[in-house]
Amino acid sequence: MQKATGDSVDLAYVDQGCTGERAAKAAADHGIALEVVKLPEAKRGFVLLPRRWVVERAFAWMARFRRLARDYERLPTTLAGLHLVAFSVLLLRRAADFAAVRNSL
Repeated sequence: MQKATGDSVDLAYVDQGCTGERAAKAAADHGIALEVVKLPEAKRGFVLLPRRWVVERAFAWMARFRRLARDYERLPTTLAGLHLVAFSVLLLRRAADFAAVRNSL
């Protein structure tokens, strides 16, 4: 992960499957701190884990783009490029909305 991001990952949120010395040592070797997101003690029914909504929200945003709904691309670089374009569209739309609100004040 550090190689792909240019050593910019310092903290990783992980679920309870990544607890223990082995995972902590592997992350520490790469300079990453692990923060384990735990379930509440008295769990009954569906309980949403904190910080998991961030990932689920990103997946929901990507599902709105038809080209990314199915695996049509032959090359992984094409698919990665389409993800970049999709997130750029989403972020530009949010930036435009923010600018419109800010200019109206």
